[in-house]
Amino acid sequence: MKAGNFKLNLKIYTYIVVFLMGVLGFRLAIVQLFNNDIYQTQAKENRIRLVAIKAPRGEIYTQNGEVLASNKLVYTLSLTYMEINDYEQVVKQLVDILKDYYPEITVDFINNKIESQKNRLFEPVIIMRDIPWELVVKLEERRRELLGVTVAVEPLRFYPQSSLAGHVLGYIHSINPDELSKTEVPKYSIASLIGKSGVEKYYEQQLRGKDGARRVEVDARGRPVRELVTLEPESGNNLYLTLNLDLQKVMEKSLDTTLKNLQSKSPKAKVGSAVVINVRTGEILAMCSSPDMYPDDWKGNLSSDRLPYYIPQSTYDPLNPGAIVNRAIQSTYPPGSTFKPVTGMAALERGIMDPENDYVNCGGAYWIAPYIKCTGVHGNVNYKSGMAVSCNTYFQEMGRRAGKDEIVRVAGEMGLGSLTGVDLPEEEKGLLPSPAWKKETAAIITDRKYEALQKELEKRYADLLEAANSDEERERLIKKQKNEKVKLEAQYNIDYNFDTSWQAFDTFNMSIGQGYNDYSVLQLANYAATIANNGNLLRPRVVQKIVSHDNKLVKEYKPELIKKADINETTLELTREAMLQVTQPGGTAYFLFSHFPQNVKVAAKTGTAETGRSGDDPKREFHGVFLAFAPFENPEIAFAGVVEYGQHGSESAGWVARAVFEQYFGLVDHLAAEKAEQKVKVTVQNNQIPIE
Repeated sequence: MKAGNFKLNLKIYTYIVVFLMGVLGFRLAIVQLFNNDIYQTQAKENRIRLVAIKAPRGEIYTQNGEVLASNKLVYTLSLTYMEINDYEQVVKQLVDILKDYYPEITVDFINNKIESQKNRLFEPVIIMRDIPWELVVKLEERRRELLGVTVAVEPLRFYPQSSLAGHVLGYIHSINPDELSKTEVPKYSIASLIGKSGVEKYYEQQLRGKDGARRVEVDARGRPVRELVTLEPESGNNLYLTLNLDLQKVMEKSLDTTLKNLQSKSPKAKVGSAVVINVRTGEILAMCSSPDMYPDDWKGNLSSDRLPYYIPQSTYDPLNPGAIVNRAIQSTYPPGSTFKPVTGMAALERGIMDPENDYVNCGGAYWIAPYIKCTGVHGNVNYKSGMAVSCNTYFQEMGRRAGKDEIVRVAGEMGLGSLTGVDLPEEEKGLLPSPAWKKETAAIITDRKYEALQKELEKRYADLLEAANSDEERERLIKKQKNEKVKLEAQYNIDYNFDTSWQAFDTFNMSIGQGYNDYSVLQLANYAATIANNGNLLRPRVVQKIVSHDNKLVKEYKPELIKKADINETTLELTREAMLQVTQPGGTAYFLFSHFPQNVKVAAKTGTAETGRSGDDPKREFHGVFLAFAPFENPEIAFAGVVEYGQHGSESAGWVARAVFEQYFGLVDHLAAEKAEQKVKVTVQNNQIPIE
C-alpha cells in the first residue's frame, strides 16, 4: 500500500471515529441533561423492592378467653412471574425440589395457578403456605437457579382446638377474582386469605388487619442488601364469642357418642346438630353440627382425599352426607311433635280449650280422615297429659278447633319460618306453611305437571298423524286428540282447585308438626327460649364483644329484643306447665331427667318426625327432634337438637340435651377425665428436668 493511500484511509477512519464519538457524546448529554430523572428512577426501582408484610388476623376466643382461632408464623412459597426469565426451566426445577414434600404440585398445577391469576401477575403467585424448614433450606441453596421463587415469613390462621366449634368459626381460604372485585383493593390482593364461612366470614372486616410493607435494597441478583423503610402491619380486631368451652365440648362429645350408638340399629344416623341458648340474653352458649368441620383443612390447598368428606361428588347420600354445611342454621327439618306446644297455644288463644277439664278420647287414631294414627291408645287426655305422652289425636283435635290461621299466627309469633338474624352467614329461613303459600306453590307445580302432559299428548298424536295411512284415519285421530285434550283440561281444573286449596288434612298434619313444616335447629331453640322467657323473642348471637389488638373495647353487644310475642302470658304459663309433664313420671322424656334435683326441673318436648325424603320409609325412618329448657321455675338455658334418622327424639337428641344440662347445672362433670389428664400433662411438663 502506498503511503498516500494509507494516510487517506487513516484520515477517513479518524473522521468516522470522531463522528461516532460525537454522536455518543451527544446522546450522553441528552441522557444526562434531559432524561436523568427517568433513568435514575428506573435504576432505583430495579434496586428497591417493596415487600408486603401480612397483618395478623384478629384472634377468636370463647366468652372466658380460651383461644379458638389464633395465628402462627409460617414459611410461604410463591412465584413472582414478572421476575422469571426462563419460566419453563424454573418451574421444572421447582417441581423437582417439591416432589418429595408435595407430590401433588406438578407443572400443570403451577401453570393453572398462573392462569387463574393471569390478570394480576404483578402480584406473587402463592404456591404453598406453611412449608417445612427443611424445604426452605433446599430452596435457599438453589436460589441462583430459581430467580422469581420467593420464600417469605407470614402469619397464618391456626385453630388450636381442632374441629371444636368448627362450623361456628368457619374457615378462611384464598380469595377468588369475583370476591376481589367486590372488595377494597388496598386491603386485599389475589394472594389474600378471606373468611368463607361462619364467624370468619361474617366478621371478616373486623378480623382482617391492615397489611404493612417494607422497602428493601437488593443487589443485581435480587438478594437483600439493607432495609430502608418499614410500615408496620396493623393486627385485626379480636372477637370474644358467647360460646362456653365446656358446654361446647360436652355437646359435641355427646352428639358423637349418640350417633355411634344409633348406627348399630340405624346406619343412616350419621348427621346431627344442636344449639344451647341463654334464654335471657339470646347468647348462643354452644352450637354444633356433625360431621365435624376442621377449619385447618381449608387455609391451604384442600387435599383431594379430603374434598369428598366435605362435598360429596354425587346426590345427597345419608351415609356420606358431607361436612361443609352447618346443619344448625343451614338445614331445615320437620319439627314433628315439638310443634305441638304451638298448636296448644293456638287453642288456648282462641279460648276453645280448657287445659284441665277439656278431655279428648284417644283410641289410637284421629276420627276424621285421613285418620292419622297416634303413638298409642291414650284414652282420655287433657293439655298436660296429652303433651306428656305426645298424643297426636289430642293435638289434631286442638288444631281443628283453633283453625289454620291461628296456628300460623302463633308459630310466627314464636319466630318459626323466619330468619333469626343470628350473626352467622347463610342462615336458612325454613318454611311456615299457610294457605297463601300453598296456593302459590301448588299452582306452579300443577301448571308444570300439566304443561308436561300437554306436550306429551301433542307429541304422541303428531307421531300418530304422521304415520296415518288415510285421511279417514287422520280425521279420527284429530277427533280423539281433541277429546283427550278436553279431558286433560277438565282434570287440570279439578286438580288445580284441590291442590291449591288448604285442606282439612293440611291442618291436621300441621298440628302435629308434619306436612310442610320445616325449621332450622336454631329456630327451634329460639322458639323454646321464647316460651321459657315469657314471650320475649330475642335475636341469637355468637359474638359477645369486639376488642382491638391493644385490648381496647371496640363494641359490646347487648341483648336485642326482636319483638314481644302477641300471646297471653297465661297461655305461655300453661304451656310451660304442660311441657314440664314431659319429664315427669309417664312423660316421654322422664327417663332422661328423673335423676335431676327438684331445683333443676326440666321442661321439654320430644319429636319423631317423618323425614319427607324421597326413598325413605315413612313408617320406619324418622328424625329425632328434642326441645328443652331449665330450670322450670326460672329458666336460664334452652336446647334444641335434631338427629337425622335418630328415630325418637328422647332416644337420640334427648341424650345430648341431658349431657349438656348435667354439665351446665354442675350435676355431672363430663369432662372430669379430660381435665385430670390435662392436669397430669401440665404437672409433668412443669417438673420435667432437661437432659444435657
